[in-house]
Amino acid sequence: MNPSIDLQLIPARPITVEDFRPYGQLIAPSEDGKPFDNEDARLELNRGTPRFYIMRLHTRGRKFSRITRHSQCTQCLGSLGGKEWFMGVAPPSESPEPDLDRLTVFRIPGDCFIKLEVGTWHAGPLFDEEFIDFYNLELSDTNVVDHFTYDFRKERSIGFEIVDSE
Repeated sequence: MNPSIDLQLIPARPITVEDFRPYGQLIAPSEDGKPFDNEDARLELNRGTPRFYIMRLHTRGRKFSRITRHSQCTQCLGSLGGKEWFMGVAPPSESPEPDLDRLTVFRIPGDCFIKLEVGTWHAGPLFDEEFIDFYNLELSDTNVVDHFTYDFRKERSIGFEIVDSE
């Protein structure tokens, strides 16, 4: 028998450079030829073979109860086709559990991408569409050797549902 869980509503905040800074970087379009600066993604991919690929995700919805972190690399994600999506995040840590008081969800438009700092806890991508293709930059073995997950349902009997913030 599954124990009942407390489903907590969590509002999706519009992503901004400043608000996302504790978790990583928001990367927006820039003109070709612009010199490298602090607006560009600062990547850490030196502990293995980088992998850049397009992943197709199906029917994710807006509920989550698990959150993951990678301690050996940054990760970059963005949707193709201009589709909006959501990402739940908590600040980077080596702790076996995320800081629940700092858990937040961002609404991410389809004209930018995010770079998660090493150790940033993340739940998603989540979305309302039937499917979305995402480009993903991480290490080739990230999901095999660098994938630490915390299960809120198992550990605290809670889950989360993303709602629109007004």
